[in-house]
Amino acid sequence: MIQEERYSSLEKKIAGLKRLKPRLHGHDFLLTWEKSDDDLMTVLEVAGVLREMRAANISPRVFDSGLAISNFRDNSTRTRFSFASASNLLGLAVQDLDEEKSQIAHGETVRETANMISFMSDFIGIRDDMFLGEGNRYMREVGDALDEGFDKGVLPVRPGIVNLQCDMDHPTQSMADLMHLLSVYGSPGALKGKKLVMSWAYSPSYGKPLSVPQGIIALMSRFGMNIELAYPEGYSLIPEIVEMAGRNAAESGGSFCVSHSMEESMKDADIVYPKSWAPFHIMQQRTELLKKADRQGLKELEQVCLANNAKFRDWEFDDEKLKLTKDGSALYMHCLPADISGVSCERGEVSADAFEQYRIETYREAGFKPYIIAAMMLTNRFEDPGAILEDIMRRDHRRVGIS
Repeated sequence: MIQEERYSSLEKKIAGLKRLKPRLHGHDFLLTWEKSDDDLMTVLEVAGVLREMRAANISPRVFDSGLAISNFRDNSTRTRFSFASASNLLGLAVQDLDEEKSQIAHGETVRETANMISFMSDFIGIRDDMFLGEGNRYMREVGDALDEGFDKGVLPVRPGIVNLQCDMDHPTQSMADLMHLLSVYGSPGALKGKKLVMSWAYSPSYGKPLSVPQGIIALMSRFGMNIELAYPEGYSLIPEIVEMAGRNAAESGGSFCVSHSMEESMKDADIVYPKSWAPFHIMQQRTELLKKADRQGLKELEQVCLANNAKFRDWEFDDEKLKLTKDGSALYMHCLPADISGVSCERGEVSADAFEQYRIETYREAGFKPYIIAAMMLTNRFEDPGAILEDIMRRDHRRVGIS
C-alpha cells in the first residue's frame, strides 16, 4: 500500500513537470541568477522526484558508463560527497582531478586540460572559490574549451559543468537550502512574506568565501521573501550582487534591507542564517596576494583580519538571539560546518545549545544537495526530463534486490 502511494505520488510529480518550460538542456549551471523561474523550479521538482525514487527503491540510472570529473580547487566534505553521490545515482563513475598529480603542475593550459579529461566524460563539477573575480571566470574558460573541443569533433559529447562553489555563487548550496525551505513550508507561495535574515557571524578564522551569503540573498529574494542582510560595518559583499538582490525583492513583492545589528535583525525573523564571511575588500586584497604567492603578505593580512573579527565576538547566534525571532523559534540554517562555540572552537558563529536544537535539521538541509546536483545533471543532458523520468518509472528497476 505504501509503495502504491509512492508510485502515485511520483507519477503526479512527473506529470506536473509538463507545465514548465525550462532552458536547461545543454547549458552549464553556473549562477542561479542566470536561470529562469521555470529553470529553477524544474531542477527542484526533478530533485524531489529523484529523492522519492530512491526512497521507493527505484534505480534512476540513466547512464550505463561514463565519468563525472570532480575538480575541487578548495577543500570540501558535503559538496564533494554530494557530487559523487549524485553522479553514482545516475550511473556515472567519479574521477577526481588532482591538480598536484596532473600536468597542470607542469604548465598544462586550461584549454588542454579541459579536453584531455573529457574524452569519455559527461560532467565536470568545479569548486573554485579562493580567488575573488577568478573562480567563475575559470569555469567559463573551461566551458569555452569544451565548446571548441566538441565543435571540432575532438569530444563526442560536450560535458556539462556544475558550479560546486565559486567566488560569486554556491548554487548547489542555495538550491538545496531552497529545497529545504520548501520541505518545511510546503510551496514557493508559502515563502512569500517570510522574513529571512542572512547574518554575518563571528569566526576565529579568516578568508571564508562570500558565495554562500551572496547565493542566498540572490536566490531567496526571487520568492517574495523579506530579506535582511546583517553584518558589522565593513563586512560588505560584492556590491552588484547586493543590488541585484534588492531588485529581485522589489520585483517579487518582497523586501530587502541591510542592517548592522545582529540583535535588531533577528526580531520577528522566520528563518535565520548566521554565517561568517570575509569582507569584500579583504577578499580583493587576499586575491592579489594569492596571485603573487606572497606568503608573508597573506600572514600579515590574516592577523589584521583576525584582530578585526575579534571586535565582533558578540555576533554569535545563541538562545538570547533565538528568543528575538518569531515566536522564539525561527528556523536555523547553515551550510556546515558551523563554528560552534565550545565544540569546534572557543567562540564561534553559534552557541552549542542553539546549534544542538537544530543540528538534525541542518543535516536534513545538507541531505538535499545530492539530489539537486543530480537534477542539474539530468536536466543538462536531457531536453525532456519528464519523459526520461517516465521511462524510469516504466522500467521499474530495483536499486536493491530483484523483486
